[in-house]
Amino acid sequence: MELLKVENLSKGYRMGEARVEALKKVSFSVQRGEFCAVVGASGSGKSTLLNCIGGLDEAEEGKVFLNGKDLFAMGENERTIFRRRNIGFIFQSFHLIPELNVEQNMIFPLLLDDKKPDKEYVEEMLEILGLADRRKHLPGQLSGGQQQRVAIGRALMARPFLVLADEPTGNLDSRSSQDVMDLLCRASRHYLQTVLMITHNMNLTASADRVFRVTDGELKELGGGAE
Repeated sequence: MELLKVENLSKGYRMGEARVEALKKVSFSVQRGEFCAVVGASGSGKSTLLNCIGGLDEAEEGKVFLNGKDLFAMGENERTIFRRRNIGFIFQSFHLIPELNVEQNMIFPLLLDDKKPDKEYVEEMLEILGLADRRKHLPGQLSGGQQQRVAIGRALMARPFLVLADEPTGNLDSRSSQDVMDLLCRASRHYLQTVLMITHNMNLTASADRVFRVTDGELKELGGGAE
């Protein structure tokens, strides 16, 4: 079943006198439960693509449909609420709240929506992420890899349709990077989450169902990560 549909997405920026075409009529779709990776050099347009898909930025042309809903047809407040309830974000910088412990950081998006956390789901997530014995630790007491696990838990806590991960291993060493990739893949398979991940490292795409490359604002599908 199709979860994400992107149609003719275009976005440009002005840099001094010049105009940079960050996205050029990008079109593709992602099925529910797929793990997809987007690769490309710095400045190729891949982060712009992710920001448009997540409703953090508006495209100049084109449409983004998530579970049949047209993201750009929504007003700003409606899109903010829809994004919070249906899209999970994982960034290169962990963006954890330093005064909150592991468990509190993970459930924070639910509290913003006045939702009561499912205790069984929280316990299950802590176990899967290997954080059960760190649940009361503050971010400053954790390693980089552990902090990124918390960020993954936070992204999954609201059971979103789509998880967008922008260079989620960019600040980690190679071992922690592979651990985070394994956890993302496992969470995707276990909870049937749809994951769209941006990375500049082709070595991290082996677990992906499909791999796309962005070059000068144009997107091309390369096939499966394991191929």
